[in-house]
Amino acid sequence: MAAPIDYANLSTPPACVADFCLIPIGTTTASVSNEVAAVQRLMKASGLSYSMHSAGTTVEGSWDEVMKLIGQAHTLVHQNGVLRVQTDIRAGTSRTDKEQHFSEKVTKVESILAADTK
Repeated sequence: MAAPIDYANLSTPPACVADFCLIPIGTTTASVSNEVAAVQRLMKASGLSYSMHSAGTTVEGSWDEVMKLIGQAHTLVHQNGVLRVQTDIRAGTSRTDKEQHFSEKVTKVESILAADTK
């Protein structure tokens, strides 16, 4: 029989990649570029690896760092006057058999696609 799990002391994963789309609700205009710019400044200040794209941001770090940063993005947008913020998050833990940066995953697929044109 397996030993009981100590749920109170179960750690979070050492590495994760999360793609998130922060959605300010109730702004005075349809544009949210100022809010996106504020969040990108936060990403840069965090020191974590990140990449903005047209529908959100991908960020990489420990589970705790990444989730804290997304929470800080909420606080920042609220402090800038947005009354309600929703976020869609897709998060995954990194592979346990090797170290791999999120950009390497993209590079690998691009190399496969490049072979299609030869």
